[in-house]
Amino acid sequence: MVNTSDFVKRLETILRHYDLSAAVFADKINVQRSSISHLLSGRNKPSLEFVLKLVKTFPEVNLYWLLNGKGEFPQTEEGLPKVSDPAPSTYSTKDDGPLPKSTSEKTIEKIVIFYDDGTFRSYNG
Repeated sequence: MVNTSDFVKRLETILRHYDLSAAVFADKINVQRSSISHLLSGRNKPSLEFVLKLVKTFPEVNLYWLLNGKGEFPQTEEGLPKVSDPAPSTYSTKDDGPLPKSTSEKTIEKIVIFYDDGTFRSYNG
């Protein structure tokens, strides 16, 4: 069970970290502004939908930290999931048989995905 007053403190930490007002934060995660107000005042408890929207919009927010206060915020690269299957270095839209072998052995060092809301997620190879 999530302790609502502790959750509100962590939510306020997130707002300070990103330097966002409650209204702008609500717009970013696509929830009604009143729902943020009700959460911050302690009137309402966070819904699963709210929590999922928050961690989807702000991938640096560790879900376990948000709900239980354990872990880190902002989440470090070590806390992010690893990419298990690296993308192929050559792409073909038609089947021309096996891909040619590369003459130089290249490995993926890092993949960075940028989202349209200005956030990003980094994966080390």
